[in-house]
Parts: sequence; structure tokens; C-alpha cells
Amino acid sequence: MNWDAWLPLFIILISLLVALAIFPLAETRVKTRISLNLGGALLKLLLVGFMLWGVYNGHHYETRLAFLPGLDLVLRADALSMLFVVLSTGLWLLTTVYAVGYLEDSPHRSRFFGFFSLCVTATIGVALAGNLITFLLFYELLTLATYPLIVHRGTEASRKAGRTYLIYTIGGGALLLIGTIWLYTLSGTLEFTTRGFLSAVDSSHHPALVIIFVLLIAGLGVKAALIPLHGWLPQSMVAPAPVSALLHAVAVVKAGAFGIIRVVYDVFGIEFSASLGVTLPLAIVAASTIIYGSLRALFQDDLKRRLAFSTVSQVSYIVLGIAIVGPLATIGGLVHLVHQGVMKITLFFCAGNLAETLGIHKVSEMNGVGKRMPWTMVAFTIGTLGMIGAPPLAGFISKWYLGMGALEVGQGWVIFVLAGSSLLNAGYFLPILYAAWFKESVGNWPAERSFGNYETSLALLIPPLVTALLTVLLGLLASAPFSPYSWAQFIATLEYAP
Repeated sequence: MNWDAWLPLFIILISLLVALAIFPLAETRVKTRISLNLGGALLKLLLVGFMLWGVYNGHHYETRLAFLPGLDLVLRADALSMLFVVLSTGLWLLTTVYAVGYLEDSPHRSRFFGFFSLCVTATIGVALAGNLITFLLFYELLTLATYPLIVHRGTEASRKAGRTYLIYTIGGGALLLIGTIWLYTLSGTLEFTTRGFLSAVDSSHHPALVIIFVLLIAGLGVKAALIPLHGWLPQSMVAPAPVSALLHAVAVVKAGAFGIIRVVYDVFGIEFSASLGVTLPLAIVAASTIIYGSLRALFQDDLKRRLAFSTVSQVSYIVLGIAIVGPLATIGGLVHLVHQGVMKITLFFCAGNLAETLGIHKVSEMNGVGKRMPWTMVAFTIGTLGMIGAPPLAGFISKWYLGMGALEVGQGWVIFVLAGSSLLNAGYFLPILYAAWFKESVGNWPAERSFGNYETSLALLIPPLVTALLTVLLGLLASAPFSPYSWAQFIATLEYAP
């Protein structure tokens, strides 16, 4: 058997088989469910590490299955896909550990973890898709797998959030489908290729290609939470904390942003996109989303909603980096795909700890919480400083290269967007840190549960501490081999090679 030809499929099947094994489990089969979850996550991480090393050394991993006449389902590991695959697989393991602790006493755990694994299956499928039709199928599977997680609690608020999510994402999927079909009729192919495949299309079709670009970006912009398509994301914060972490850092918003990267680089090609005049409008939409999300975050008292609007802002850094059209900006945008995921999952883990342990859901309830839960708030502090862009943390690396990339191509206005966003980030994060560390508690928190010598259970405490440490290391060791920065630099070299 040619393992190189089947490894991408095996990696996807791991989480699918875990899901199918978990769904029928009785709620009392706790150890079996935990073993399946953690065993699947570890095996997937091991195979992804093997494939990452292979891609780095020039191995070609591609699974191709017949689908429609002239169209195959293609799973392919390339440099860009591995950036997203490694992020998703690594954070899946940590989120699984966290979810086990968070949902310890909750009902319907088999249902939750079953759809949780399906969500990861779809996300890895999105990452490894080798053409637009394969991407579309996994992208829509991600919508269907995520919906039950959003409505998991079964409350009226969660059902309303689920309906809103479906309306937005199914609408976005329809736009993506229309654009994909139209694109195929003009080009005769949907294969992702470095620097795109549309530059050879007859110039008489260029106006149609502009419309197709808008359709594809709008369809992907729903999950990427570009304004005005972001409305589903703050409402989805009624979901449990592990779901919020999954939505913001691992799966949904990242799938949208990753899809935009694929469309700009591997469908249209960055140079052809610029020649069509579509990159500057995309950059303006991204910049507007960055400022809008930060402004809305300033006025949110609900902690998870504040983090949600922060995500609306932060994910658009990725899109902005792609739309600026330059090697350094590309590095900034691609590296932020990883850095934002690590930083944001840290913050949602910490928010979940505060809610689960002390019943804290609002910013106004956080006075003095640093003394009661110091390790959780240390992780939260590192995550917020990273989001602001304080050196030498991961967020600083992203913003530095976005700014340098903007100056490289004469887009100086982007510097004001980055500076304004950083000030707004400080405006909605630093008051939280001040209240948590320096103000006296005014609330009566629930009595301490039995956690031994720890402020909360280790399953809830270890994941944010690990991701907070990564936030530091990704900044300090940015130029190390296999770091997100080094990998993004490698991708940018391919896209802009003469």
C-alpha cells in the first residue's frame, strides 16, 4: 500500500471513527469515552507530526477519490494546509482535556463528544482539501457538525443562537456553492495550485470573475465573521466554554479565514487578484471589521461576548495580511492564523474556568479574582497582552510583520488601523486585568470546591497554562525551525517566488 497516498484520508478518518464509536456509548461509560477522545487526539497528532516532517522534506501526500465526472475529491498536504492542520490537531487535544473536565457532571456527554469529533473531522477536511469542491463539502459538514454543539444546553437562548447560526452559515454556503459552480463553468477546473489557476482565463470573463470573487469571499466571510456577516458569532456564546473555544480558535472562524486564503492564493492567485482590483476592497473590509469589532468589545460586560467581538476584530488581521499583497504582510497574516488561535483559546479556557468554578460571567464580577484564581488569571493576562501586541508575545510578531508588510508595499494607512486596534485592545482588556489583580472583591463567590491544593480541577487548569506558555514561546522562539513564523515564511516564498 502507498501510505503517502492514503495518509491524509487516515488522519481524517481517526476523528470520524472516534465520533461513531462515542455516539452509542452510555453516559456511564466515562472511562471509555475519555480513552477514545484522548487516544484519537494523540494518534492524530502523531500522524500529523509525521506528515509535517514529510512535507518539510518534499514528500507528496495526496488522496484522490472519484466523485463527479471531471471532479475528484482530493485531500492533499501542502505547506499551507499543514499550518492549519497542526493548529487544529494540537488545540483539539487540549480542548478535549478541557472539555472532559468542564462537562464532568453534565448530561448528554456522548452526544457532545460525538459531534465534537465530527467537528474536528470537518475542520481537518477543510484544511487538507486539494480542490474547491472538496473544500465546499467539508465546509458544509462543519456547519452541520457545529450546530448541535451550539444548541447543546437546550435552552431557548441556545436554540435561538443555533437558528441564527444556521441562517448565516447556510446562506454563506449557498453563495459559496454558486460561486464554485460558476467558476467551474469558466475554468473547467477547481484544483488548488500555487499562484492560482485563473490567470489563463480569457480576459472577456474578467468581470464575471470579479463577481465570483465577491460570491466566494462573502460565502467564506460569514464564518470568518467579516462585517456585516458577523452577527451569528456573539450570539453563539451561549454555548459551553469548550464549544466557544472550538468556534473561535480551532474550527469555524478559522475555516472561513483559511478559505479566504485559499481563494486569494490558490484559486485566483495573489497577482491576478490584485490585477482584478479586488484586493484593496477586501483589505478595506478587513480593516473596517478590525476597528468595528474592537469598538463593540469595549462596551460588552458579558465576558464571553467581549471575547467574541475581540475575535471579530482579530480574525480579520489574517484577511488584512492576505489582502495587502506583499511577502511580509503574508507572513503576518499567516502567522496570525496560528497565534490568534493559541491566544484566543487561552482566553476562552480562562473564561470557562471563571464561570465553572466561581460562577463569574461578567467583566463587572471580576474584581479581585486574581487572588482567588491566580494561575487562571496569569494565563488570562498573558493571553490579553498577546492580543494587545505586547512584545515579546505571539501577537507582537503578527502585528510587526503586518505593519512592515504594509510599509513594504506602500500601504501606510494600515499602520493607523493596527495602532488604533491595539489601543482599543488595551482599552477593553487592561481594565479587566486591573480589576482582577488590584481591586477588592465585592461579590460572594461560591464556596471552594474540593480541588486539593489547586484553584480548580487540573483538567481545567492545565490547558490554559499550556496555551499561555505557547503564547510566550511563539514570540520568543519565532524564528525556530517549524515555528509558525518559519512555516509562514516558507509559504510566502512559494507565493511570491519570481
